Amino acid sequence: NWGSSVESLRLVDEARARGVDITIDQYPYTASQTSINALIPQWAQEGGRGRMLERIENPETRATIKSEVVLKILYDRGGGDPKNIFISRNAWDPSMAGKNLAELTIETGMDPTPENAAEVVFEILKGGGATAVYHAISTDDVDRIMQHPVTMIGSDGPVGIFGEGAPHPRQYGTFARVLGHYVRERGVLTLEEAVRKMSSQTALRLGIHNRGLLTEGYFADIAVFDADEIIDKATFEDPHQYAVGVKFVLVNGEIVVENGQHTGRRPGKIIYGPGYYGNN
Repeated sequence: NWGSSVESLRLVDEARARGVDITIDQYPYTASQTSINALIPQWAQEGGRGRMLERIENPETRATIKSEVVLKILYDRGGGDPKNIFISRNAWDPSMAGKNLAELTIETGMDPTPENAAEVVFEILKGGGATAVYHAISTDDVDRIMQHPVTMIGSDGPVGIFGEGAPHPRQYGTFARVLGHYVRERGVLTLEEAVRKMSSQTALRLGIHNRGLLTEGYFADIAVFDADEIIDKATFEDPHQYAVGVKFVLVNGEIVVENGQHTGRRPGKIIYGPGYYGNN
């Protein structure tokens, strides 16, 4: 939400001052991606999808749910306008991918108001649901959070198939975007700060031993990039684009990217944190 990061970071600082072990993770975009269900109040989702749809069909509960969806569009995930919410994946109607709620509302013959967009959300849920991208915070908020000393940077992007659907660009561009846009172009972080927030700080926080630093005895997970060239290319309109400027990547000591091209090697391993109690 625009401007809310000031209060959020104040709460983090107050908690840390009381001894609470709290840190922050972030991806460098003004939009998030999750289920369209995020617009539905939690109480309406209790009992599973079937019970949720029953409540949506019930005139009494439908009105209450709709009013809460409208509030979320106006003051939460919608950033004040249905056009800020895009459908990124829809298995039962792929034609929706890439369209925003305002466009989908107009396609139904209605004006793109938050109230009418809520009706479209109900229809999407009845059809089978969808994944959506929510443009809900400002650039200033992203900058402010990124500069906080306990913030780490990650993509929060799931593994996908290149060229399929309309995913969040974070899946392709997170780390190159930090190095190119936030370091080189805008100076939000120094290069050293950015690298630390994407490597050693994360490894230390998650208890991942022998990784995150270039030091003797550690696993050789290394990215070699041109600091004057590296930048993300993925956008919300055209997300299926690899970043540029990465020259070499080593995973566990093996070269997996050489002169900007994938070698086909896959030496990666599942890394278990300190809370894992399995057999491996």
